[in-house]
Amino acid sequence: MSLKQQASQGAEVNEKLAALMTNSNAVRAIASAVEGTLGPKGLDTMLVDKFGEVVITNDGVTILTMMEANHPAARMVINIAKSQQEEIGDGTTTATVMAGALVSAGVEQVVKGVPVARVIEGIRAGVRRALEVMKEQAIPLEDLQHPWLKQVALVAGREHQDIADLVVEAARLIGKEKLLDPNFKLSDTVTSKEGAANQVFMGVIINKETMNKQMPRQLENVKILVIDDALEPEEIEDEALGTEAGFARYLELQREFRANVQKIIDLGVGLVLVDRGVDDTAEEMLTDAGVMVVQRVLNKELRRAAEHTGARVIKRTGLKKELAELEKSLGHAGKVLEDERLEQVWILDGRGKPMATVLVGAATEEVVGERERIARDAASSVQAAVKGGVVPGGGALELAVSREVEKVRENIRGMAAYGVSCVAETLRRPMAQIVANAGFNPLEKIGDVLAAQAEQNKISLAVDCDTGEIIDMFDLGVLDPALVKIHALKAAGEIAEAILRIDTIIKMKDHKQPSGEGLDQGV
Repeated sequence: MSLKQQASQGAEVNEKLAALMTNSNAVRAIASAVEGTLGPKGLDTMLVDKFGEVVITNDGVTILTMMEANHPAARMVINIAKSQQEEIGDGTTTATVMAGALVSAGVEQVVKGVPVARVIEGIRAGVRRALEVMKEQAIPLEDLQHPWLKQVALVAGREHQDIADLVVEAARLIGKEKLLDPNFKLSDTVTSKEGAANQVFMGVIINKETMNKQMPRQLENVKILVIDDALEPEEIEDEALGTEAGFARYLELQREFRANVQKIIDLGVGLVLVDRGVDDTAEEMLTDAGVMVVQRVLNKELRRAAEHTGARVIKRTGLKKELAELEKSLGHAGKVLEDERLEQVWILDGRGKPMATVLVGAATEEVVGERERIARDAASSVQAAVKGGVVPGGGALELAVSREVEKVRENIRGMAAYGVSCVAETLRRPMAQIVANAGFNPLEKIGDVLAAQAEQNKISLAVDCDTGEIIDMFDLGVLDPALVKIHALKAAGEIAEAILRIDTIIKMKDHKQPSGEGLDQGV
């Protein structure tokens, strides 16, 4: 073959791989943005917007969601990270780092000449085996008093002792049954406020003030009405108001509305929570009756308040019911108070389901935002640990699993074995990054840990990031929820397969093109 033919063939190969290389580089760039935050010695990232607003954070999902990323492959990784956050609430950095490593390893094999289909086949086999081993190694946490629960919170909470204590206390207040509820998220109980004191209490916080200063600041043994609607009369169209019948209807609706508001007063309701706005007439009547009213409450807070107090959420039409029927919709709380300094209403000791609130405070707005993110991560990890058990952290589990994946390679025929190797390589990546962030040589340390794990038959051995010594992660108290690891690897596998399957990138035409344009141009 002549040099010219070889050069032509090389150009053809490069052109075929152009889409794959472009996507791989985009994924790698996203992984690079967060990998420096991994582990106990991970550093912070500063995000700056066009207005000069600054966010300093160590939280992977915050970095990913706030960074500017226009490449479609980069956005795919960010969406997978968001999905990990939504599903588990933690582990987004690990998922992103592993996705970057798996895509890079897969592309490397394709460039060497391994068919994409074989690489994907091997990746699937490797990921499947890795997930099996991870599930087998999970140690269940049956008792919420187990000291390991605190260690999980401490690791996810980036060694913030006060935050770990708050989160574990909240988990114990709520109880195991609620933590296992798929519709409940412990992280939703976390709220933060500049200038607030750290505390956990049985109750919920509404992040709004009462409608006016004439309303009471504090009530005890309170009946609570929750309205998922506006507390306003039904509306009449302007055209109808211009007719005699329409105006009569308007007056009738006003009278009916006042009668409905009077029902709230007659029932002895002390607090009314409203999803939308409140009419001036209602505000005046309820203020005169000594009722606390909070309008435009976030739907999430409205639902939590209803659940905690045992209230049945109603629409404004529900106020038409008879008093006895309407009373069945009311919730009850031992105490309701307004904190004017924090601009919050606290509902304590509800008679419904147990609902703890974790209030995290700090001196400045920037710090309080980061402390809230840390507390939410810790809460998510604690709940995930209760649901799916714990495994050794520090990259120990992934490294041990990589040895099991290597065994799959021995039993796989053909070129799919190269795809299995990609998974084994990826599983070594978290420890490599944690060790590198701690200032040690990852190649040397990973070799030492692999040898120690095999020699002692212990999957929990990893590197102490303070000393560089090999140590048992269980002894060190470095524990992670198994579900975080499982979902992170699943997410990485999905991303790698999706990226490797993309053969061509074609820009779509502008959909705003006028209809009929180009029809007679032979296209």
